[in-house]
Amino acid sequence: MQPWSAPDVVRLPGQGRLPEVFDTSTLRQQPVGSSSSGSMYVCGITPYDATHMGHAATYLAFDLLYRAWLDAGVPVSYVQNVTDVDDPLLERATATGQDWTELATREIGLFHDDMTALRVLPPQHYEGVVESIPLIVSVVEQLQSAGVAYDVDGDLYFSAAAALDFGLVSHADRASMLALFAERGGDPERAGKKDPLDWLLWRGERPGEPSWPSPVGAGRPGWHVECTAIALRFLGATIDVQGGGNDLVFPHHEMCAAQAQAVTGQPFARAYVHAGMVGYDGEKMSKSRGNLVFVSKLRSAGVDPMAIRLALLAHHYRSDWEWTDADLSSATARLDAWRAAVARTAGPPADGVLAAVRSRLADDLDAVGAIAAIDAWVDASAGGAASDAMAPALVRSMADALLGVAL
Repeated sequence: MQPWSAPDVVRLPGQGRLPEVFDTSTLRQQPVGSSSSGSMYVCGITPYDATHMGHAATYLAFDLLYRAWLDAGVPVSYVQNVTDVDDPLLERATATGQDWTELATREIGLFHDDMTALRVLPPQHYEGVVESIPLIVSVVEQLQSAGVAYDVDGDLYFSAAAALDFGLVSHADRASMLALFAERGGDPERAGKKDPLDWLLWRGERPGEPSWPSPVGAGRPGWHVECTAIALRFLGATIDVQGGGNDLVFPHHEMCAAQAQAVTGQPFARAYVHAGMVGYDGEKMSKSRGNLVFVSKLRSAGVDPMAIRLALLAHHYRSDWEWTDADLSSATARLDAWRAAVARTAGPPADGVLAAVRSRLADDLDAVGAIAAIDAWVDASAGGAASDAMAPALVRSMADALLGVAL
């Protein structure tokens, strides 16, 4: 599957330092990647509805990491999946009378348009589940050979009891795991399982559902094994960053890690990095609740995508926060002020601003601090400090390369 088009990334003078991020599994901030490589797998969309602000905030967070790596001279290997066959997609297609493949294709296209407009750097490998069925089946077969998979009435499950270090990612106790598993797509009450926390690897063929022939029987993949298989294929046994929203910590990322380790014998990721949730009207923004603010609708209403991007970046990526109209108004005013400042023929010296922006982004992707550093320069410029003819161009370039904001 082809990703969206990539924006140009301006090369800045000098070089940033290797970024540090907060690792959910160790509960501490640590450097990620190295001078020779940075590998990242970020869980992608299930394409049954348009991109809302919660989606956009998550992908912007990892876009910041990508840009910080590039600025530090790190070659980046980035993979993202698309869950283009799964229960929520099939249910939406049935409810609306649409063909599920057509629904997925349309929503993937809209997501691409939104990411392009927001100037999010695309992954090198953008892999749909449907096209990855052979990879997924291979991993399921390896899990069978390892003795960690078993059959329940034609469906294959992973035995949680066989998972090494289970709970290392989430630090959740069993009661919390059971509650989250039930809430987030699991089936703890299913009869015939050895343990309520055992999870689906392969769903046997059902009437009226899409399925594929395979050595493990006709059917389709479970959710968690899809990401494991795609990540192992394109990034190898151990990756630098497994990323997504914090609603994926458990069960998804916990279970992805367990599967990968059962196949390779190695830890799946060196760091698990999670973005916070964006709320609206007092609740987490989600498709199930219907309390959504869509990127595409704002764009159709004439909102500058760079104002949307600035509104999202004005909140630290790990924080949970609530979208309001004031976020967009403030971001639009900031964008206008920044553009006016870089359009001037001169401004205050900006070398220190570049150093500050780099420092803030290297410190757990602190876009809020980076924006404040540029705001201070803009305020000084508006106050008449204009001694450096090169400064406006440098600020324009750093906003572009490091924050992804085109001025």
